[in-house]
Amino acid sequence: MSRPLFYVAPGALDGAAPGGTMTVDGAEGRHAVAVRRLGVGEGVDVSDGAGTRAVGTVSRAEGSVLEAVVDTVVHEERPPFRLVLVQALAKGDRDELAAETATELGVDAVVPWQAERSIVRWKGERAQKALAKWRSVVLAAAKQARRAWVPDVEPAVDGGRLAERIAQARLAVVLHEEASESLTGILRGVASGDGEGEILFIVGPEGGISPAELERFVQAGARLALLGPHVLRSSTAGPAALALAGEHLGRWGSRDGR
Repeated sequence: MSRPLFYVAPGALDGAAPGGTMTVDGAEGRHAVAVRRLGVGEGVDVSDGAGTRAVGTVSRAEGSVLEAVVDTVVHEERPPFRLVLVQALAKGDRDELAAETATELGVDAVVPWQAERSIVRWKGERAQKALAKWRSVVLAAAKQARRAWVPDVEPAVDGGRLAERIAQARLAVVLHEEASESLTGILRGVASGDGEGEILFIVGPEGGISPAELERFVQAGARLALLGPHVLRSSTAGPAALALAGEHLGRWGSRDGR
């Protein structure tokens, strides 16, 4: 069984070295001790969520405090391509499901998108609560996947701001059922070039992307891509694209995704 992973604040592992001690406290410490019931002598991973992973052995587990002796420290570099899921807001928590699964599949950032045809609307206090929920979901998924990097969950964007992002990206792909170009073909082309830059995978809401928004994104430089012969739900299209990207860009089969 894989060692459980727990997160500490950024910088908390600075200076960590074999033979030293690391501490997990607060909510994470309570989860480790009271829920996972880790005991002295068991293995544990601790990460700062920013690429540093310390592997250790539990030396103390009391109340809400877990202490472990550091065995090794690994600094995982970011993969060369930054994979970003731009997920339209959707009803029934399908958007959160997409963010969760994408995290397990290796996404580097998630951007909520308030599409013209999104039924769900983020406004005022609700927007802040919804964003916090997405971040919580992504953090839990990153822990489940034992990731040393926790994906960024950025504030929601509208079509105008998304078009600006598209113009600056190395590649922006709109997953669209009427596209003639295959995503597999596009990814093969990217894999044959230099390995840097941001790749956006844009997924529309249940009702699809409006013609006006689609035209705006294409004008900004986005390419329409077909995933396969079937029409996928908004919760599965993005993760499916990320799985393909992981294969074609060499992320599968290695621990650090390089």
